[in-house]
Formats: sequence, C-alpha cells, structure tokens
Amino acid sequence: HPSSLPYLSFYSLSLPPQFHNLQELRQSPSLATKVFIQRDYSEGTVCRFQTKFPSELGSRIERTLFEDTVKTLNTYYAEAEKVGGQSYMEGCLACATAYFIFLCMETRYEKVLKKISGYIQEQNEKIYAPRGLLLTDPVERGMRVVSFLSNTLVYCYGRSSYQKLAI
Repeated sequence: HPSSLPYLSFYSLSLPPQFHNLQELRQSPSLATKVFIQRDYSEGTVCRFQTKFPSELGSRIERTLFEDTVKTLNTYYAEAEKVGGQSYMEGCLACATAYFIFLCMETRYEKVLKKISGYIQEQNEKIYAPRGLLLTDPVERGMRVVSFLSNTLVYCYGRSSYQKLAI
C-alpha cells in the first residue's frame, strides 16, 4: 500500500576516488550518501513528490530551496499530465496514423519531460553541485523517487570548463 512507504530512504556507501563531471557522478554506483524523496500518493496516483524536508540534507541546503525545487517539479509533472486539446489531437493523430506520427513528432508529455530535465540540470549547476549534492531526474528512477546524492569531492562540468568543488 503506497501510504505505508517511508517518506525517505537513507544509506551510506563507500566514496569513489573522483568524478570529472555531473554525468560521471550520476552513473557511479557507489556514492557517499543517497537521500530519496518518495512519491506523494495523498492526492491519488498523479505524479508528485513529498515536500517534507529530510533532516539528512539539513547541513547542506536550506529548507526553502529544497521545497521550492520539489514544488516546481510537482508543478511541471502536473502540467505534463494535464489532459487538454493538444493531448486529444495527439491521440487522434496517433490512431489515424497507427502511431507512426510519433516517429516524426514529440508528444506534449515528452516536451515537458525535457523541460524538467533542463530544470534539474540548471538546479544542479546553480544550487546543488556547489553544496555537494546532485539532484537526480525522477525518470532515472522510474518516477518513484527524487534522489539527492551527496559526496565530499565533486568535479563538475560547467558551461565552459571543468570546475573542482570541494564539498
């Protein structure tokens, strides 16, 4: 039952030697700390995540920054799942073309998922990486959780060059 899930999972693993960019940090199987923010099923199965601030992040980031990020993600997912005229037309075109239309165009949902990925990348560059955290796209975890990865040394690739962040 979804309401019996804990609101976050927390565990520690061994620290890898170094990272050269955010992609390597994302793909590394062993990280210092992982904090998972679970889905919020209190309003049904719509994709939204809990905004309760985990104490494990207390020394790394302000509560308001965390809550703003999760609320923004929740707003984007609500936008993605909104059914309107465009969704209806996409469905009609899909049926009329035996779904071949999707080889030529992106759905509204896919466009919003790309917008979410861009937002997460921006948040990582501006807010989370400088604080030693990495926000992981929920799509990478099957839309079940938002995860924060924590490390003591991160090499992240910015817009123009590599940047060593002592965390």
